[in-house]
Amino acid sequence: MVDPARARKLAKRIGTIVATAIDHEIKDPRLAYVTVTDTKVTNDLHDATVYYTVMGADLDTPPDLESAAAGLEKAKGVLRSKVGAGTGVRFTPTLTFVADTVPDTARHMEELLARTRAADDAVARAAAGAAHAGDADPYKAPRDDQDDEGDDASDALGDGR
Repeated sequence: MVDPARARKLAKRIGTIVATAIDHEIKDPRLAYVTVTDTKVTNDLHDATVYYTVMGADLDTPPDLESAAAGLEKAKGVLRSKVGAGTGVRFTPTLTFVADTVPDTARHMEELLARTRAADDAVARAAAGAAHAGDADPYKAPRDDQDDEGDDASDALGDGR
């Protein structure tokens, strides 16, 4: 069993090597807007999963996930060679590339929060002019006339004392 700290260090090193190679050494235009976000390595150090995101050329252009995935699949052998040379481990891990869904999940959460804020604002507007359904003070103070008559309470129980 491998030390988990060693696996984390190796994962970080693999992510750095892959990101640098994509940025500087691989000349595939499909990988121009690919960003490595995270890397995970199995406990036996034989498999590495590299998570990536793809940005569009500008804000109006949607990202081309299919061509980026094809470009990464084509460059997988070269990237694995770079990882083997850069890490110096006995067995170079196989690389698997997975599109990162964290940005989409974050965007979805932001949309849910915006809807919740809008619903809260609508409830606040409706409550602004509303009045209480019952008394203004639902916690009324006890009446003083019942406290003075202690013997009526025993008669109410019906035991006749």
